[in-house]
Amino acid sequence: MKEYPLKTILSTFSTSSGKKRTIYNLGPIGGLSSTAVILFFMSLPFIEYAILFNPYVFNKLGIAQAIVFYIVFLSLIMIAIFLIAWKIKMMVIKKINPSWNHYFEHIDLNMVLSSGITPYSQFFDYYAQGIKEKIPEDALQNYLLDACKSMEKENHELIAAMNRNKNSH
Repeated sequence: MKEYPLKTILSTFSTSSGKKRTIYNLGPIGGLSSTAVILFFMSLPFIEYAILFNPYVFNKLGIAQAIVFYIVFLSLIMIAIFLIAWKIKMMVIKKINPSWNHYFEHIDLNMVLSSGITPYSQFFDYYAQGIKEKIPEDALQNYLLDACKSMEKENHELIAAMNRNKNSH
């Protein structure tokens, strides 16, 4: 597995300002940029419109069927967008996880990336603060490790509950 620098790892999950991305960016690790993926997603309804409402297809279907097909296919497009975004997320996590474990050995990447409440829910807030403070890359790891320790102290009750739940299964 290829070892990625810390800034590269963080740029797959966050914007340049440190805000967490909705669609992860494969660009820094040799894949498709999230901007290209978002543009593709945004173009899908227009492509569908062009296919269904061009003169040839529209004359064959009629207005009622064309509208019904547009609505049905639009829902299929939404499902496809969800599945593609989920697959991109899994690909990024799989590629990044070994490098993440090198930098943050005892911190579960899935907890950091979770949209729910975890001990590390504020990770990206700390990262954004580090960017604002212009912390150099060599000190960024220590800054984020200290932030994780701080989050663990703040959320010690949540960690204890998670450990009890893990042990009960």
